[in-house]
Amino acid sequence: MIARRGIAPRSGARGSAGAMILLALTACAGATLGSGVGDAFLGHPPYYAGSTARASSSTETGHLPIAYQRGGAQAPIFDPSLTDDMIALLAEMNAYLDSLGTSKRLVEGGKVSAVAHAATTRPPDVQFGCVTRSGDADDDCALDGDSVLGRDQLRMRLAVGRPSGEWTLWIDQVMADQGVDRVLVITLEVGWYLVRQRGFLGHKELELGTSHVAQLPWLTSLETPVAVLQLTGALVGPGGKALRIGAEGLLARRTGLEISALGAQALISDDDVRQLRSARREDLADEPLVWRAGLRALVSGLLEPPRR
Repeated sequence: MIARRGIAPRSGARGSAGAMILLALTACAGATLGSGVGDAFLGHPPYYAGSTARASSSTETGHLPIAYQRGGAQAPIFDPSLTDDMIALLAEMNAYLDSLGTSKRLVEGGKVSAVAHAATTRPPDVQFGCVTRSGDADDDCALDGDSVLGRDQLRMRLAVGRPSGEWTLWIDQVMADQGVDRVLVITLEVGWYLVRQRGFLGHKELELGTSHVAQLPWLTSLETPVAVLQLTGALVGPGGKALRIGAEGLLARRTGLEISALGAQALISDDDVRQLRSARREDLADEPLVWRAGLRALVSGLLEPPRR
């Protein structure tokens, strides 16, 4: 492992991270059975699952502050740390979420309710990334079913782990106190996405999310998943049940052929987080910040699913 270069083999059991004050959560995956939304296996974006029914005009929506989950898909030591840039990015995201006006931040006595929803043991955990060999989130990605062109049979798994009983009791009380019918729970975390090949010339690309495709160098390995800093979210109703879940990738860290040949994978670094704060979507007309476009797409995909 060459940790200083942000390169490490993706293996080993998930480690335990200490409490990360205010804005971070450790890995908190729960069982997905009875979570409200069944596991979905998606080949292409948009990456969403769950109810597509639109809310009525009287439906009130709240949101918890966006949290950073370190260790959601691998040992926490391989994920970016809670640097000043990470804290600043989360603060900027939360301010933008507040400004959208689609939901209200849940507060108690002028303070954020249970800061970053860490007052209880386990909030709902949306999991998105490659299908793993064993089904465990921190295992290697399975690449079975590749096709000669396009890898069209490859799927990624979108699921949500059940919250703990303590969290469910807590959120039901918060919803009753604040007069909301449903709550957005959004997390910034690292996931592992699969590279696709297009056409006979072998163009490589990564489908990060809604109308968001990253073009990769021709020498990018097809056999090695790519680390992606992503936003995942759940729209949660009474009883802690997820109504709809989704994910939007923001930034990818590709692994070159020379690195993948050594059985290693490039990791999202603290410097990547710093660059993400100012990176822009030059493919869009108004060139919005990458994270703003992703967050706006996630909120829209959870609250305003397309009509059938």
